[in-house]
Amino acid sequence: MTTDSPVGGSFRGRVISRGESPASIANIANIITVVRIAVTPVFLVGVLIDDGQHGVWRWAAALLFIAAIATDGVDGAVARSRNLVTPLGVLLDPIADKVLIGGALVALAWVGELPWWVVALILGRELGITVFRFLRLRDRVIPASRGGKLKTIVQSVAVSSWLLPTWVFAGSWVFLINDVLMGAVVVITLWTGIDYLIKGAKAPRES
Repeated sequence: MTTDSPVGGSFRGRVISRGESPASIANIANIITVVRIAVTPVFLVGVLIDDGQHGVWRWAAALLFIAAIATDGVDGAVARSRNLVTPLGVLLDPIADKVLIGGALVALAWVGELPWWVVALILGRELGITVFRFLRLRDRVIPASRGGKLKTIVQSVAVSSWLLPTWVFAGSWVFLINDVLMGAVVVITLWTGIDYLIKGAKAPRES
């Protein structure tokens, strides 16, 4: 029985301790990332069970989403500070963000609170960039963009605001704030996608 991971790395190695020896792919940073992904179906069930009633299930789902998305950056910071960076962690970290945010968008559209075209646009952008990266950037490297992190932050704030039914006690003005936030998400998502395509097209091949 092998302990190697299909994406590289091994279950043997450091899990929490800082050091220079190889890190286990089951280290604490990767575990945090996997937990972020694992809670997605849980909060989705909460939103769907609530079915637009904005009761305890909706509040629980929203708070679980916020707790999960708030750990974005924690896993990476732990991995870097304790030298626990692994190829698996690098692969899973952006996937966790996309699964959490994408799942929440689909759930909001399913209960009739968010237009499906918004979901299609955002998820289509993410899928398109993923395919582009696979087909075009296998032998190219483009510099990291601040826009990508800004996109994730704005998406996280907007989706959190949409999930939390604060309008129940705060009033209908919350809907205006939510619309502005989601509008910002659409603009930033499109802008960063176009920017990535341009940089990818200009990126030189690796020697």
